Amino acid sequence: MSAQLSDDLKALLDTPVFVNIATIQPDGSPQVSPVWVKRDGDDVLISTTVGRRKEKNLRRDPRVTVLVQPFDAPYTYAEIRGTAELTTEGGQELIDDLAVKYVGKKYREFNPDSVHDAERVVVRITPRKIVGSL
Repeated sequence: MSAQLSDDLKALLDTPVFVNIATIQPDGSPQVSPVWVKRDGDDVLISTTVGRRKEKNLRRDPRVTVLVQPFDAPYTYAEIRGTAELTTEGGQELIDDLAVKYVGKKYREFNPDSVHDAERVVVRITPRKIVGSL
């Protein structure tokens, strides 16, 4: 059963707020990365590339946590616990949308060396539980 994001959390995710995503390493230890984020309804979308540690971790174990914490209100946060689905379909479009949201340019304009990146992956996180003050 999925959880719904609050209106305040949706509004925050629609801004260029950075989030941290936690995945589970093969040995069971956590791996955390700061990432850009986009919302699709109550789902949270992030972008990565094939072969990155978080992509490998999520393919092996799709359990994930996303921590949302506004930079100007550090005691306000939401932890979104859920399950990730990965696909390469729409990967370039997502990273371009995110780059425009965060830096005002498409990804390859912002990061011209990205033409050598591995294939882009869309990580769709469906919330199972949300805790925190948002």
